[in-house]
Amino acid sequence: MSKTVYIVDDEESVIASLQNLLEAEGYAISAFTSSSDFLSEADYKTPGCLITDLNMPGFDGFDVSERLTERGYSIPTIFLTGFGTIPITVRAMKAGAFEFLTKPVMPDDLIKVVEDALALSEKSATLSQEKRLVTARYNSLTPREKELMKYIVRGLLNKQIAAEMGISEITAKVHKRRVLEKMMVRSVSEIVRMAERLNLIQDN
Repeated sequence: MSKTVYIVDDEESVIASLQNLLEAEGYAISAFTSSSDFLSEADYKTPGCLITDLNMPGFDGFDVSERLTERGYSIPTIFLTGFGTIPITVRAMKAGAFEFLTKPVMPDDLIKVVEDALALSEKSATLSQEKRLVTARYNSLTPREKELMKYIVRGLLNKQIAAEMGISEITAKVHKRRVLEKMMVRSVSEIVRMAERLNLIQDN
């Protein structure tokens, strides 16, 4: 199975160096000098990992990671930066970084991190695909339907949902049915499990 390493860095010399190193290890490389070009990709290959510079024009490395998560992708991300500080490192870890490395990176260190990141990607491929499907369904909901879904997850009855949203009980029932249809579930317990996958439970 082909393993893909995505590289996003606005410095072509950095891309060339990383590409030469990782291609020699047998990895397929997909490189971008623009974070927006990378984010415009229709899909990302699995197993795969991302190496991205933190400091770039437009979307920085944190923005890239955030937008991938919003779209339901769980790509192990390795952040690179020329200025490693404790606050930046902490922020990178909170952003879900697989690893945070300071330039210049030692070749052996990078190869080991990439190897581990791809192993994780391979293991979580099925879960990632399921999360993307659930995320796409959730994103198809209107803002009102997303609000109602949170009340469903909290276990509120139709009458209670209607009171919370300032709508009639009949309207609440109709919206609830649409939410269940769009999320492709038949029961409240199923939609609760989906909310857990989307990390929505903690928001309630």
